[in-house]
Amino acid sequence: MTPAPLSPLLRVLAGETLERPPVWFMRQAGRYLPEYRAVRATAPDFIAFCHDPEKASEVTLQPLRRFPFDAAIVFADILLIPGALGQKVWFEAGEGPRLGELPSLDSMAGEIEASTDRLSAIGQTLSLVRAQLPADKTLIGFAGAPWTVGSYMIEGGSSDRSKARTFAYEQPQAMDRLMDILAEATARYLAMQEEAGAQVLKIFESWSEGLPEDLFHRLVIRPHQIILKRLKELGVTAPVIGFPRGSAAYAETYATEVDVQCVALDTAAPAALGQSLQKRVAIQGALDPLLLRAGGPELDRRVDQLLRQWGDGRYIFNLGHGILPDTPIAHVERVLQMVTGK
Repeated sequence: MTPAPLSPLLRVLAGETLERPPVWFMRQAGRYLPEYRAVRATAPDFIAFCHDPEKASEVTLQPLRRFPFDAAIVFADILLIPGALGQKVWFEAGEGPRLGELPSLDSMAGEIEASTDRLSAIGQTLSLVRAQLPADKTLIGFAGAPWTVGSYMIEGGSSDRSKARTFAYEQPQAMDRLMDILAEATARYLAMQEEAGAQVLKIFESWSEGLPEDLFHRLVIRPHQIILKRLKELGVTAPVIGFPRGSAAYAETYATEVDVQCVALDTAAPAALGQSLQKRVAIQGALDPLLLRAGGPELDRRVDQLLRQWGDGRYIFNLGHGILPDTPIAHVERVLQMVTGK
């Protein structure tokens, strides 16, 4: 039997340069869509929403029905793993995530295996989406990276990460063990997602900016290496996108030392950095979500610029961070028309 042709996104991750880059947006399923808000209003809270496969699969598919995206990313949240490891997690309306007291490391280490089962609803969501997604559309699974997730766990919610960095300096052994626990739980979670239908896996390191070089290696590169090694040991073959957001100075080192197939770039990534990375891996990014929201001639100019500067190499068009809730739908349509011609 002749194997099915790879989707555009998978072709780029396999090393091809396409005539036009595949495109998807981080947080493409979200509050800027009225159909998302309608489904969200039926869930009692955000965590319950993420754990409801019927609702989560519906909002995952919504942007694919409206726009010519080349991929769907499962609707979930990076803070599901702390809950699965025994830490209380909830969301306050208008304020973001809140986390209870950090459980003991021994307690969390004992919950790693069970944590994957507690996240099985996300696998069910992926299976429901894959069954409805056209074959030429790629399904992406994801997890938050250990440093980013760990910083929320230590600080109890969103903040400037100063408490978590201080924890890394004052209690290095405890921090390294927390990273190891999260890396193992994350690898198992991602392997489960591939088994459920994810064709690409993404690791979101959302808060790697500002780390000194030694901490970047210890809190970002080393845990990511552990995850990639464990994924291979678990039989995972899906390509992996790493997103060390805010760390352009270390992006070359990251691409060299972490065995990912693509490095996602944030809004500050210089053109030359992306072109250099493309010699080694695919790149993804890096339209400013604020510019997408603003729209107008400057948005057109920047889209053209990104396509020209990176379009002759392995490139996936995307934002440099998640789409903002008050982004006009017409602006999303405009960018996708420029990228895809549709």
